[in-house]
Amino acid sequence: MRYLLDYQEGERVVTFCLVKSKEVGVASNQSEYLNLELGDRSGTIAAKLWDVTPELKEAIQVKSVIKIDATVQVYRGKKQLVIQRVRLASPADEVLMESLVPVSPIPADELWEKLQQAVCGINSETLRVIVTEALADEEIGGRLRCYPAGVRMHHNYYHGLLEHIVSLLAAAERLLPLYPQVDRDVLYATCILHDIGKLYELSDPIAPDYTTPGQLIGHLVMGAEIVSGICRKRGIPLGDPEVLHLKHCILSHHGDVENGWGSAVSGKTPTAVLFHYLDQIDSKMNALGQALAEMGDEEWAYAGALRRKVWRGY
Repeated sequence: MRYLLDYQEGERVVTFCLVKSKEVGVASNQSEYLNLELGDRSGTIAAKLWDVTPELKEAIQVKSVIKIDATVQVYRGKKQLVIQRVRLASPADEVLMESLVPVSPIPADELWEKLQQAVCGINSETLRVIVTEALADEEIGGRLRCYPAGVRMHHNYYHGLLEHIVSLLAAAERLLPLYPQVDRDVLYATCILHDIGKLYELSDPIAPDYTTPGQLIGHLVMGAEIVSGICRKRGIPLGDPEVLHLKHCILSHHGDVENGWGSAVSGKTPTAVLFHYLDQIDSKMNALGQALAEMGDEEWAYAGALRRKVWRGY
């Protein structure tokens, strides 16, 4: 099966895709047209729909699944689609969501199994209860199986957050023998719960944006609130040292406060400091991997997560 980014200049594209963004423009003849960003599992591409009717302008919305008949053009060095025909997808089309958005290369069921194995390996009963309770929550567990880890920066694809968590657990397991001063159980619990607030900071797994609570509170504080809520439900004292340590690691995992990256407090334990750098390594390497994969034949490409161009000349 071919996806949007597989097509080359001059080719005809007849496929289903997801509307990621929409902007109405007015042409020189005063007719309206749509500037669209369309996506599927291969990525996104700009598209134009000229002389749009009022009915189509109303029908095509962000997150709509549409079927297009279009031609690939190159404009200012970038591919774009010029749409000749378009319609909304119907249930009869049986479009698979996994075909419409970028997806982790590792199946969700495989990642979930590894996550459950890690939970069983937490020796602290207090922390194991907190983590188990979180993952058993129908809403949290359901969202974790599909939500990305972010909108743009890293693991920004279907069940990307789950992949990020499992990758962190694997890195933690390998580094722990080098740093005996780190609390193993708190580190594992932090790997699993550090971004749990993103399940409410982000709007959805398909075309995610930031929710109002996400913008006003942020996922670090939201994650700590989820932990506190579980503790109240299960009768675990909020002053329990392991609970305090876990919440500290969540609230400090974006690094020192003076960096301005969103931490509520700077890391004050070996576990908190180590986790911050684990998170940085995994997120940055994922973003770099994506940048390199999208470079094609180019020697240099801009990597947004690093705010610089990266080189593939090795």
